[in-house]
Amino acid sequence: MSSSDATPIALPPTSNPDCHSVRFGFENTYARLPEHFYARLNPTPVAAPSLIKVNVELARTLGLDPDALASAQGVEILAGNCVAEGAEPLAMAYAGHQFGYFVPQLGDGRAILLGEVMGRDGVRYDIQLKGSGPTPFSRAGDGRAALGPVLREYIVSEAMAALGVPTTRALAAVTTGERVLRETALPGAVLTRVAASHLRVGTFQYFAARRDTDGTRRLADYAIARHYPMAAQAKQPYRALLEGVIARQAHLVAQWMLLGFIHGVMNTDNTSISGETIDYGPCAFMEAFDPAAVFSSIDARGRYAYGNQSHAAHWNLTRLAEALLPVLEREAGSEEAALASANEALAAFESQFEAAYTAGLRCKLGLFTEREDDAALAEDLLERMAANRTDFTLTFRRLCDAAAAPEGDEGVRTLFADPGSYDSWAAAWRRRLDEEPCSGKARAAAMRTANPAFIPRNHLVEEALDAAVWRQDLKPFEQLLDVVSRPYEDRPNLERYATPARQEERVSRTFCGT
Repeated sequence: MSSSDATPIALPPTSNPDCHSVRFGFENTYARLPEHFYARLNPTPVAAPSLIKVNVELARTLGLDPDALASAQGVEILAGNCVAEGAEPLAMAYAGHQFGYFVPQLGDGRAILLGEVMGRDGVRYDIQLKGSGPTPFSRAGDGRAALGPVLREYIVSEAMAALGVPTTRALAAVTTGERVLRETALPGAVLTRVAASHLRVGTFQYFAARRDTDGTRRLADYAIARHYPMAAQAKQPYRALLEGVIARQAHLVAQWMLLGFIHGVMNTDNTSISGETIDYGPCAFMEAFDPAAVFSSIDARGRYAYGNQSHAAHWNLTRLAEALLPVLEREAGSEEAALASANEALAAFESQFEAAYTAGLRCKLGLFTEREDDAALAEDLLERMAANRTDFTLTFRRLCDAAAAPEGDEGVRTLFADPGSYDSWAAAWRRRLDEEPCSGKARAAAMRTANPAFIPRNHLVEEALDAAVWRQDLKPFEQLLDVVSRPYEDRPNLERYATPARQEERVSRTFCGT
């Protein structure tokens, strides 16, 4: 469908007064933008929706009633069988570079934005149904989601939120009572996703590819008003917008890497303008530390390998700068000035990423003052971890005990194939700790807030998904979700959730699930 074909589909809201008893208080600013920004349509009803889970804590943050969401009327809304009062369902248009290749039209092919709510924290949030049926952007797809990928996104996005990483979140999940055909027939499901917004780098690329400068300007103004209001006061607001997105992405990717997280599909359409992690497909948390680690089944060349993620983010941000050039030119006065302005903004990414990453490594190592050689000390440890294939999460968590007292060293040493490699590094680390004013006990306590005990380990995620999909057993999903929702706490009798996979349990490939 070309840009001229992207006319909105105007469908009347489903008439069901019972749905109006579930109140969202929608305020839909995106629906006020020109209609070529999206296509209006309702979700496609499903046969027999059934609730899997409502995120009670998140619902309350949004000012919603979790009991109402879990009611029969609420489940009808969450499944897309009826439209809540005040919702204005739409599928957003966007483009994107996918593994380096530009696709001029992607868009919400299996997701529908119901509207926006103002949370109790004063923040505006999108509420979107994912797996809600075909849209004009589906490209011959069925617009549906299978249960496994829905539960994966629920687990991992909620784990990321608990770990303190900016992220979209899961408000609810329901089964549809229908099957979806992938490699085989699978149970269908719908995820209700919450985001600061669903604006992407690819949203800007959509208008830039069509040389729609007015559309680019309208979108940029909307992004400034919603996410970067201070930019409106700047001498060059669009340059300030670009700088803001760059800064947030630099910090976001640093946070990912400090936790051993690999997004797996860092395309420009999966790069959020708000600075949130979005679109959990073939993502994974690394166990054995390896900068070249790749889990995504579709990333054959390692474009989005663990160690490449900052470079991928910079590449994506360069595409955003290109899309913004027409509006940058208007405020800079010439094409040459706009290019210089964009390049100056992009040049800040590396230093911002390195500063955030190094500061995070200091916290992980219990260093509260800055020394010139701190980055080298941390990199030395990472190199030894890679050579010994030590578990990323467990190594740093056990360092907390080692920081409290030298007796804790033994727990770290046992993770190294060559324990002497750790010993020689630990000697330098302890000399550095001697320069700190903090006691060992206080240092260890602080380190435990930077080094999680629990992450959603790949084999445990797959175990939970297999139980749900093939045995209709949601208990492993609930148990894993409970564990990763409190990742920094030491909790008894949960050793299996903190232990790396055995050889026969290892998951080497993860999948998009589309």
